[in-house]
Amino acid sequence: MKALLIVDVQNDFCPGGALAVPDGDKVVPVINRLMDQFDIIVASKDWHPPQSVHFQKWPVHCVQETPGAEFHPQLKSDAIQKVFLKGTGGADDGYSAYEATSDDLGEYLNSKNVTELYVAGLATDYCVRASALDAFRKGFRTFVVTDAVAAVNVKPDDGPKALEEMRNAGVTLLRSEDIAQP
Repeated sequence: MKALLIVDVQNDFCPGGALAVPDGDKVVPVINRLMDQFDIIVASKDWHPPQSVHFQKWPVHCVQETPGAEFHPQLKSDAIQKVFLKGTGGADDGYSAYEATSDDLGEYLNSKNVTELYVAGLATDYCVRASALDAFRKGFRTFVVTDAVAAVNVKPDDGPKALEEMRNAGVTLLRSEDIAQP
């Protein structure tokens, strides 16, 4: 069984948001097309409290119950079966979807007999990277859909370096058109 994990496609990570990923909104149409190929679709959301140590490193973003923390308005979020909230404590960063405090992503995927996890979303060099590496470490055959991710690129080559790190760790990189139809 294969599943799609949509990582943090939230308003604050898209153009005009508090921590905008360049071209972050460009992943939305690709992800929407991908959804038709999966029976199991899950997503993560950054869901920070107003006071978080995370904001010592980053601008205030994705604060719980604010418009910036909501999914991008054009993301077909009604197709998402379960959302995993991360970064919910004042002292945690919550980069990986496996750090979700709302539910355990690994347990949920195992309960659905998922063996392959396809990862898309924002940002390649932070939350996508952390989520994909954790999925691989937890025994899932893990894929990152390279045309469905975008990087923050604090340094200009952070995105490509993150992709290389994931590939070197055993994560498969592919494009959306390379995913077999069900």
